[in-house]
Amino acid sequence: MAKTTGTGQRPTIRMVADLAGVSTATVSYVLSGRSGEGGPRVSDPTADKVRSAAERLGYRPNQAARAIRTGRTNTVILSLTMLSDPWSLSVIEAVQRAAAPLGITPMILGDAEWVKVLATHNADAVFVDAVGERDRDEPRRLAAHGTTLVVFDELLEPDGFDVIRSIAGPGCALVMTHLLEGHRKIGCLTTSTASGSRGAPRYLAYVDALQAAGLPVQDEYVGVFDGTMAGAYATATRLLGQRDRPTALYVTTDYAAISAINAAQRLGLTVGQDVDIIGVGNTVEGERMSPSLSTVGPVDLFDRLARLLLHRATGTGPDTEPGVLDFPWQLFVRESAPHRGAATRLY
Repeated sequence: MAKTTGTGQRPTIRMVADLAGVSTATVSYVLSGRSGEGGPRVSDPTADKVRSAAERLGYRPNQAARAIRTGRTNTVILSLTMLSDPWSLSVIEAVQRAAAPLGITPMILGDAEWVKVLATHNADAVFVDAVGERDRDEPRRLAAHGTTLVVFDELLEPDGFDVIRSIAGPGCALVMTHLLEGHRKIGCLTTSTASGSRGAPRYLAYVDALQAAGLPVQDEYVGVFDGTMAGAYATATRLLGQRDRPTALYVTTDYAAISAINAAQRLGLTVGQDVDIIGVGNTVEGERMSPSLSTVGPVDLFDRLARLLLHRATGTGPDTEPGVLDFPWQLFVRESAPHRGAATRLY
């Protein structure tokens, strides 16, 4: 937060200039990074004096004025459906790490109302992790009006915006192949079993794999939760608390799988021995926890997504038209569902 003077006034560029003993133009060139770029070359000692004065006063450039002058806001917006999801946290961590050296600030939007926000707020680039049915035409419309968009979606085609494509269904089949090597009583924790829902391909991977193995889909082994971590915990507790419980649990997101591990431990079960649990997403948090979460997901998605977003925001990097960035899926066998067969990689 910027300091104020003794009179309560916010520091101005004139105050910085007076303290450093230079002109306001010199301050502007130094603090904007434009020294020597089409203007006077400011010596290093003078530039150091300006920066020192700005630091002492707590001066911060007026971002609105800078945006008018340069056409850039030095911000990117991340529209994330569920901020507590380890997948969202992995996106935030990767973008923050890539943005910091560039002086770009990520702004986090957590209520999925990205269409309304972009009607009144500008950013150098925007990442949207979910496009609902009512908003399917919005990325094309916004791109046509100059918004730089990167969208995570399995079905949308690029039309002036980039699409991160990561098809879940075939990857989820890897989970079931792994679990079927050692289990016949496999449960499923999912947000929906309804055909046409966003989570349908992940649930169908469970159904198809059981049917191919000649096993029935047992209603008592399928738990539908409300999309929250608390709901996942409660539903996993019910599934794993049965007398004839599943010996393995296929969970359609990593955040719910983490809740399921917590539920299993609360029930006194040893994860990886008494019950195997495996998620979907390949999140950083799942890898770091104990026991580490077995999961399936795209390889190197978060860092590559961050690089693409920042390339678009700064206008650097490969000069390519917006398109589709595809990711392979890989099975990551860790402590929560130990290795029982040869790991498979899907391209």
